[in-house]
Amino acid sequence: MGGGGGIGGATCRKFAEEGARVSVFDVNHEAALKVAVEIQKSGGRAEAFECDITSRPSVNGAIAAVTTKLGQIDVLVNNAGWDVFRPFIKTDAAQWDKLIAINLTGALHMHHAPLPGMIDRRAGRIVNIASDAARVGSSGEAVYAACKGGLVAFSKTIAREHARHGITVNVVCPGPTDTALFTDYKEGAGNPEKLEEAFRRSIPLGRIGQPKDLPGAILFFASEDAAYVTGQVLSVSGGLTMNG
Repeated sequence: MGGGGGIGGATCRKFAEEGARVSVFDVNHEAALKVAVEIQKSGGRAEAFECDITSRPSVNGAIAAVTTKLGQIDVLVNNAGWDVFRPFIKTDAAQWDKLIAINLTGALHMHHAPLPGMIDRRAGRIVNIASDAARVGSSGEAVYAACKGGLVAFSKTIAREHARHGITVNVVCPGPTDTALFTDYKEGAGNPEKLEEAFRRSIPLGRIGQPKDLPGAILFFASEDAAYVTGQVLSVSGGLTMNG
């Protein structure tokens, strides 16, 4: 899900390069279709599906369409997200509801729908995209960080519940990455250039992440090389956080 965005699009293209049949989910169907067409033109197999992850009927419909067009779901990558840069006391309940619906409840929908099929086949890979904000906190992102922290805890629990079914669940935590979401986040701060420079100075590798920096880690967790890895969290953030 979130396949039409920066990290999502790069991940879809990477999986297609490795021979996967790719389902590109996004609430923006045009964005999803653009990625799917790029993959098709490169010789890969992909289909675009409009999906609002905050709506269970929308998720159920998209999952059903995938199985009809492309077959069973072997790998699920949960990547969709939304954020707003604002101190917690300046946020309101409507913003909390939207943040939680997209960043946490949406991921619950996306697990609950395909998991039964994975359980029946006793095989599956799930990779959840959280954030380094979940691991260390991030000023101006209180509710977003809470959602992503919840996603990490949820992932570990699902990994325990379904290990006996041959399903692995792992988490990739990006740091600041040059995506549309990051652009919106900076704009919300009121001084985007200053904020970006502050991030850059805090990253040991000295640059803001690019979407292409993430797919390798995501693909690893989805691969047979990670068959004995589950319930783990990996930061891809240029060294911004270094968790043991």
